[in-house]
Parts: sequence; C-alpha cells; structure tokens
Amino acid sequence: MFESRGVVSHLDAARDQLRAERTAVAAKILEAGRFALARMAELGHAFEDLIVDDWELAAAELGAELGISRGRACTLITQGRDLLTRLPKFAGIFATGTVDLRVLRVILHRTALVTDSDVMSVIDAQLAAAAPAWNARSDERIGELVDWMVIDVDPEAVRRARSARRSRSIRVEPVGDGMVEIYGRVDAAKGAVFDQRLDELARTTCPDDPRTFDERRADAIDLPALGASALPCECGNEHCPAAGSEAPTGHIVLHLHGDRDTVEGRSDRPALLPGYGPVPAEQVRKMAPRAKIAPVPDAADLGTERGYQPSRTLTEFIACRDLTCRWPGCTIPVARCDIDHTTPWPYGPTHPSNTKLYCRIHHLIKTFHCGPQGWIDQQHPDGTITITAPNGRVYTTTPDGALFFPTLATPTATLVVPPAPPPGPHRELAAPKRTRTRAQNRAYRIAHERALNRADYEANPPPF
Repeated sequence: MFESRGVVSHLDAARDQLRAERTAVAAKILEAGRFALARMAELGHAFEDLIVDDWELAAAELGAELGISRGRACTLITQGRDLLTRLPKFAGIFATGTVDLRVLRVILHRTALVTDSDVMSVIDAQLAAAAPAWNARSDERIGELVDWMVIDVDPEAVRRARSARRSRSIRVEPVGDGMVEIYGRVDAAKGAVFDQRLDELARTTCPDDPRTFDERRADAIDLPALGASALPCECGNEHCPAAGSEAPTGHIVLHLHGDRDTVEGRSDRPALLPGYGPVPAEQVRKMAPRAKIAPVPDAADLGTERGYQPSRTLTEFIACRDLTCRWPGCTIPVARCDIDHTTPWPYGPTHPSNTKLYCRIHHLIKTFHCGPQGWIDQQHPDGTITITAPNGRVYTTTPDGALFFPTLATPTATLVVPPAPPPGPHRELAAPKRTRTRAQNRAYRIAHERALNRADYEANPPPF
C-alpha cells in the first residue's frame, strides 16, 4: 500500500472535475429554463394554439444557439422549467454540483403526476435534503426512494408500469460496417409468427448455401411481404381523420449514395446510407444488380425551373446535397423534410441556389415567423445557409452531403433575387393549429394517469 501524494492527487482532481462538470450542467439547464420562461413571457402566449407555439419558438432559439437538436432543446427547457417552478429548493442544491444529472432525470419523471403545489413543496424539501446522497444508487433504487416520498403525500401521483404492452417498440440502430441492430418488444403472438416465418425462409436454401442458419434468418428479413394497406387506428373517434388512409403500395426505396467507381469495381470506397452510415464496397456491388442506378446531376447542369414544385432531378440533387434539415443543430433526415424556397416563390425561383431542406417544424417557423421581427435565412451558391434569429444572432450551416462527397458543394449559379415583400401583419392566422394546446395535452395526460391510479386504489384498497 502506498501513500504517494502525487498519485492520490489525481483522485482529488478527478473528484473536483466531476463536481465542476455537474455544476456546469446544472447551470446550463437552469439558464435554459430561465431563457424559455422569459422568452415565452415576451411572446405573451400569442401562439399557444398553433403547431409552432411559444414553446417551439423558444426551443428553436435555444437549439440554434447551442447547436443541438429540437428534441434536446425541448428536454433542456422541460428540465429547467420544472426545477425553477416545481422544485426550487432542490434546484438550489442541484446548482451546487452535488447531484448528478441522472438523479435529476429520475426525480422529474417520478414526480411528474403531482399537481398540488403544496404537496410538491413538501416533496421538494425532502429531495433537497436526501438527493445528494443518491449519486451512487441505481436508477431503480432512486425511483423507489422518490415513490416512497410521493406515496406519503399523494398516492395517486405514483408512476406505475401499467402493462408491458405499453413499452412495445422496434428500434433500428446503426452499428457501423454497413450493419444495424434491430431490437424491440412486440406482442408474444406476433413475435412467434415472425420468428417461425424467419425459420421457414431460412430453411428454403439448399445444403450448399455457405451461410449459417442465423445468417440466413438475418438475410430473410427483407423477404416477408408487408402486405397490409394501413395500420388500423385505435382512437375510437367516429370521424377519425385517419380513416381510409393507406400506406403507399409498391417497393420501399432506399437511397444509397456512392461513387460510380465503387459500383463498377474500380474503387473500394464505401457508399453512404443516410442515417445509417457507410456501406462497404463489396456489399454495394452485391446490391447493384437489383438496384436502379441514377447519377446525381452536376450542379452546373441545374437551372431555374418554371413551377413551384421542384422537378425530380432537382429534388434528388437537394436531397443528396443536404441529407438533413438545414436548421442549426437539426438532424432530421431527408425523408422527413420539405423542400423550402429560401426567398419565397414566386419572388424567388425554383433553383438549387434557392432551395434546401427544412423539417416540418422549422419549415413552419421560417414560413410564419419570418421577417424583420422574426427569422431570416439566406442561401449561398455552395449550399451554405446563413440564419439570423429574432434576437439578432447569426448561425451558419453547411450541407452534410458535401462532407462525404465534396463535389456536391460545387457552387450553383449566383442568383440576383429581388427582395420579397414583407410578410403580412397577421400571417400567423394562416398557420396550422393544434386541437389542444401543449398545456392542455400535458394536463390531460396527467389527469388520465392519476385516474388510473385512483381506480387501482379503489379496486385494491390497502393493504394490497
């Protein structure tokens, strides 16, 4: 055993850095909450009934400044708001760096159903005293300790796992080398059918097939027919807006971006499957005989188009050049994006120097919250976008496609576009609206879960 101060000092430094890291994280979350509350107060809740409401506008500014996605910005705002408005005493402790972010996440989830401010203040005081000792505990144990506090003062607010079926999901995660992992939870009967069908398909090969049985099962995933025309909606509404809707029939299309030399065997440079990563050249060449190969048009060959809707050629070029939403920090993939005219059509042409990808939310922000008091964007011939926020701060994004294939950054024509007329004073009246506001949705979810808890207690009164 040694007592070298030089060695032990590294432990001290690591501990101090952890405390500093927690303090910085806490400060970021609290400042995000303060910003959002102040910004929404400035907006005066004027857009609460719109799809792009005050919350979305605050998240757009925060996400652009921090360079993070809309989802992460919303999470920061939620955490900061709840600390400031629901857990002020615990927020003071959290700000000192004595409580880990993981503990905060569990606390916020397990106390989300508490609606009475007096009850919340009791829990807040208990958390401020107890939570600093929880950093080394598991999430499950922290959840149990918070539930123990909640059940004493508000039994209906305890979060419960209603049913394993509520956690059913399927996830597809890229893992590199042209592969993904597929995992999830489904109904037992459906899983058994899927399992048996893969077995059946894997057994259809001859004995000379070089693959193992597990490899053949994996390769069979793209063979089962997805024949249903639609997923039945279970909303129970007599006039469900999804009634009669059908998924597109025909083949599912995947866009694989690669060099011609790779396809024709002159290069081993991988191709790119957007959202999933690189695909090895050998796998690309195996896929090529079954694929439709379409060259991406050269930027210099694309010019102004007459109508509002971009042609298929221009659409493919924009998709390959941008790959994702061009809003600062946004990573929504091309399949879930719209093509936006930077200078609105017909004042700005349908041209590669005036069109780019925006996801639906950011497209709505640009359309209905633009102009002198809102967002302003400018597009450059190489696809770079300069965005000015309502607060005057400027952000720049470059197209992701050019990171993988530099020729996609070749400048297109420099446009001289006359300024569009200023937007009308009440343009937000034309924006799409919500059926219920964000606050109403949250209140509904809380009331629904509390009602389920109340029914359980009435059916199974203590002792359980």
